[in-house]
Amino acid sequence: MTQAMSLICGVDEAGRGPLFGDVVAAAVILDPNKPIAGLGDSKALTEKTRERLFDLILRDALSVSVGRASVAEIDNINILQATMLAMQRAVLGLSVMPDLALIDGNRCPQLPCASEAIVKGDAKEICIGAASIIAKVTRDREMLGWHQQYPDYGLDKHKGYPTKAHMQALEEHGVSPQHRRSFAPVRRLIGN
Repeated sequence: MTQAMSLICGVDEAGRGPLFGDVVAAAVILDPNKPIAGLGDSKALTEKTRERLFDLILRDALSVSVGRASVAEIDNINILQATMLAMQRAVLGLSVMPDLALIDGNRCPQLPCASEAIVKGDAKEICIGAASIIAKVTRDREMLGWHQQYPDYGLDKHKGYPTKAHMQALEEHGVSPQHRRSFAPVRRLIGN
């Protein structure tokens, strides 16, 4: 009797550092019969390459799921706990439960399967790299949508990160409902 193939998912997040918007996590179970060349840390890839790989992952992976934690959740429970919640939601959203979840970083969310944290895992495990791409492209696309609603902040350029331009826009235009009030630069502006 042969042992059934164990299902391994990679999990990563995008958007822990920004001052604006949800933190987004992705879980991906790759299909070993459909290898995808070029997977790796999304931050090391060009935007065009990420977009191309995003489509290939959605097409060829066994299962892909995106989870998130809202700005209100981030402000309520802190960014670390919100990231763990988003990762948990991503894994629970998979169409099949993996035997093992490989998590980018140094800690694991509570999951109904075994898990292992891997520091810089997006560069070491292709399934985490795939999750990194799904999470980043999903969040970047959302920032483009938010830019339409809040054009004064330049979200299409900095994706909500605390750049000099973003800080100047916050000074000039105030804080939007999608800004994270628990983050120090925003908290200082609103005087809490």
